[in-house]
Amino acid sequence: VQLQASGGGLVRAGDSLRLSCAASELNFNGYSMGWFRQAPGKDYVFVARIRRSPDNTYYSDDVKGRFTISRDNDKNTVYLQMNNLKPEDTAVYYCAADRSMGPPRANRNDYEYWGQGTLVTVSS
Repeated sequence: VQLQASGGGLVRAGDSLRLSCAASELNFNGYSMGWFRQAPGKDYVFVARIRRSPDNTYYSDDVKGRFTISRDNDKNTVYLQMNNLKPEDTAVYYCAADRSMGPPRANRNDYEYWGQGTLVTVSS
């Protein structure tokens, strides 16, 4: 199984970015997908999650209203649209796959597969 994250970069506060995560060798439709982030010197933090249905999403309070998670099951890809970025959003962003289709889970230990991360840097 491979999860390939991309789309990170250096932007200014208020800008937007869209992250992508393409899955291979994974029964994509059978997994909930999540995004986590890790700021320098800090632990992983849950960002967003989506179940198989595109309208079943869950967000951390820090990003609710600014970020949107979506998925294209035909392309085995999950996205994270990030709008109105803030310097505190600076982090390495990771996508992850969780076999459970149950209630939202924000604990990184619940996710079975992880991508390699993509760096997002937001300048003030």
